[in-house]
Amino acid sequence: MTPSPGPPDCHSFREQILWPLVRPGSIGAFVSDIFREIDEELRRDNFRKLWSRYGRYVIAAAVFVLVVAGAIVAWRDHQLSERRAQSTRYASALALAHEGKEADAVKVFAAIAQEGGGYAVLASFEEAAELAKSGDRKAAIAIYDRIAAASELDSSFRELAVLLSVMQSLPESDPHSTIERLASLTASGNSWRPTALELTAIARFRSGDKSGALDLYKSLADDPTAPQGLRARAAEMAAALGS
Repeated sequence: MTPSPGPPDCHSFREQILWPLVRPGSIGAFVSDIFREIDEELRRDNFRKLWSRYGRYVIAAAVFVLVVAGAIVAWRDHQLSERRAQSTRYASALALAHEGKEADAVKVFAAIAQEGGGYAVLASFEEAAELAKSGDRKAAIAIYDRIAAASELDSSFRELAVLLSVMQSLPESDPHSTIERLASLTASGNSWRPTALELTAIARFRSGDKSGALDLYKSLADDPTAPQGLRARAAEMAAALGS
């Protein structure tokens, strides 16, 4: 007969069941596990509450960001497409001008200039040049003056427009007015200084200031920063006025 089990050994029960629970280290780990579980449960609960309250706003913000990003990409693609189209039309207008079809070229250049974009300024200069070539200097001057007055453009474009406007209006314009318009361009360091000085010398000569014109031509002839062709013209004029 199998002997019936006796009462549990107190020492064995204490060692196997109670002792792990009452050891100092085990108590700390046990308590830590409980608090960690409570903390995680609280976090989950808080997250659910926060999501139920603000989740729709988070989703709306995410959708907004995606829509904006998509719009930016689409706008850049549109701008690139527009620039390519303008480039093609600008090249076709140049071809028309080279073929002697100035009137057709002017129409295309004028349209591009009105559209804005990267080729608008170049098209404006080309439109004015073709008009001047055809003899309509008044219309060309108006375009150059419009470019010169466009404060949003780089100063080099505006100053070039002033020079070209002065060149076209020089025969009829008041010499003193011409000198005043060119004054800022004759400053040291200006990119257009040599050409501005040459035009100023012409205006001085037209106003009767032969001595002032001679001094400018001499300085230009000796200026190593001036283009070679301009220096040669200045030397010839200085020789003619000095004789």
